[in-house]
Amino acid sequence: MSARVYETEVLVIGGGATGSGVMRDLALRGINCILIDRKDLNAGASGGNHGLLHSGGRYATADAETAAECRREGEILKRLAPECIDDCGGLFVAVEGDDPEFANKFPEHCAGAGIPSEALTAAEAREREPALPENIIAAYAVPDATIDPFRIVLENVGHAERLNDSIYLPHTEIEGFEINDATITKALCRDRRSGEPVEIRARQFVNASGAWAEKVARLAGCSDVSLLYSKGTLLISNTRVTNGVVNRLRLPDDGDILVPGGTVSLLGTSSVTVDDPDGIAPTVPEVDRILAEGAAMLPVLNETRFVRAFSGVRPLLKSAGSEADGRKANRGFELFDHEDQGLCNFASVAGGKFTTFRLMAEKAGDLVAGRLGNSEPCMTNIEPLPSGDALRWTEPGAAARDWYRRADPADMVLCECEMVARSAVDTILADAPGAEDHMSLKAIALRSRIGKGACQGAFCAMRVTSHLYDRNVYDSPDGLRQMRDFVKERYKGVRPVLWGAQMPQTELAEILHCGLAGMDLAAAEEGADSK
Repeated sequence: MSARVYETEVLVIGGGATGSGVMRDLALRGINCILIDRKDLNAGASGGNHGLLHSGGRYATADAETAAECRREGEILKRLAPECIDDCGGLFVAVEGDDPEFANKFPEHCAGAGIPSEALTAAEAREREPALPENIIAAYAVPDATIDPFRIVLENVGHAERLNDSIYLPHTEIEGFEINDATITKALCRDRRSGEPVEIRARQFVNASGAWAEKVARLAGCSDVSLLYSKGTLLISNTRVTNGVVNRLRLPDDGDILVPGGTVSLLGTSSVTVDDPDGIAPTVPEVDRILAEGAAMLPVLNETRFVRAFSGVRPLLKSAGSEADGRKANRGFELFDHEDQGLCNFASVAGGKFTTFRLMAEKAGDLVAGRLGNSEPCMTNIEPLPSGDALRWTEPGAAARDWYRRADPADMVLCECEMVARSAVDTILADAPGAEDHMSLKAIALRSRIGKGACQGAFCAMRVTSHLYDRNVYDSPDGLRQMRDFVKERYKGVRPVLWGAQMPQTELAEILHCGLAGMDLAAAEEGADSK
């Protein structure tokens, strides 16, 4: 099979926040890019986090440099991408049994990183957050916020595409590089959907593949990138439990942060060192520990309905002591130019936080632009991020507002939990970055709120799939396989939280998917055919 061939100035590997940030940074400098990911946008840590836009308070005690970096970058993103951010504020609270000495030193540590903090009485803290318990011994307000990680990555890619015809290729996996005279001449890739080989010729290559950065660097013969994989698990409630972010006032540990995410809240997180970033999933013991720790800070969590758990892998830079405990690993990032590895047109950027992705992209952009002889400065620190019409559907409530505004009785709602209508799905199919001829249900969900409500796809999986058949997006049994894959992925997150109200909800989903759609029989037949 002959390879599909592309040519560009820069190939960026990794469709997370950093990769999309590099793509936009370079496009603003007039540099053409191709962005690839072996799966889709936000398939790694950028889509597996709690959405906290750090004030820096969480790291002020142990890592003042990272804390200050988070503060500065958070301020920039609040100013330039407000449509992606809920500037809800945050609290750090200590409860009975926590270390009073640690709490007393917190404002001093915040001041050292330039982070504003305000001491509150227990009554003042509970007035801001009524769900807090009576046994508060200390509380401080900080400028935490939340960010929609899916929307900001979509907006980065969408803006780059509009600026200079840079393109994004999903499901394109890097398999190796062709190297001549210390220069990479092409990336050897494969389309994971069709199996077709893909060659991408570029002048510069940027490895921004997150937890897979070490593996990609090895493909180029570079041994200088060394990562620690720290798995973190989070729980999603079906309601917004607090007005703002609530942190436990102690060194970061399991179950010590609750982050509002639109109409829901995310409770986490854990830290478990793993050997490989692939194939991770939340476990019941992780869920139990996170909930037990979180309830000490917010007792209302004991009665809260949780609809899903999910896991992501933090790509942390290895350092002394970090292999034993991911909590001790530095949260900073590093840019590798790989020149001491014998390559002159390859760079890797690794580590860091979602909050610092723009800075990571800026540093990579400076290096690459300089190598290309481009003297244009970074613009992402002053240029507002424009919003595209097809990129706003990840915002909770956006689809509902649009549907009510349209008042079109023919515009059927496909996802009742999140009020996503056919018109929203059609817009995504037409204009969203990475839109495909046969777009999967998972890809549509990544670009919208499909499947994210309490029923976790019980109804909308079938409704959206039916609509895609009506639109001739699907024209074979492959559409049913896409639906089954989507439901299976959602259930992986539902299974660890199967108690209380979520149990009958899942039984209803089983009746619909197996009793009505025969998905269990279809799966069995498919398995038999493959033997």
